[in-house]
Amino acid sequence: MKVVSLKDDIQGSEKDVDGGNWISRRLIVKDDGMGYSVHDTIIKAGTETHIWYQNHLESVYCIEGEGEVITISDNKVWPIKKDELYALDKNDEHLLRAKTDMRMVCVFNPPISGNEVHDENGVYPVDED
Repeated sequence: MKVVSLKDDIQGSEKDVDGGNWISRRLIVKDDGMGYSVHDTIIKAGTETHIWYQNHLESVYCIEGEGEVITISDNKVWPIKKDELYALDKNDEHLLRAKTDMRMVCVFNPPISGNEVHDENGVYPVDED
């Protein structure tokens, strides 16, 4: 059994990652051995972030705020608001735009190690392990 406190265990640690347009607090990571990672992420209002998880699948559940996802392949706009989930089930290259601060619960498969940030292409590096 494992219990993780956002305030006591994550905030201010190496698992509290500031990516500029976002802050991701990594609650469960690869070393936890669960086969996925779980993040509590704040997307800052007024930002646009290019993301292309070529090495990961991601599900994102919005628990606060409003924004949109634009899939690059078809330029489709997907409005996102509280209590909605979007799944990047095809390693979708996309833009994430936040109209307001958005708080998201993100699940990655395979799990990330904990301190990654996007590279110049919006990708998290592949973990060779």
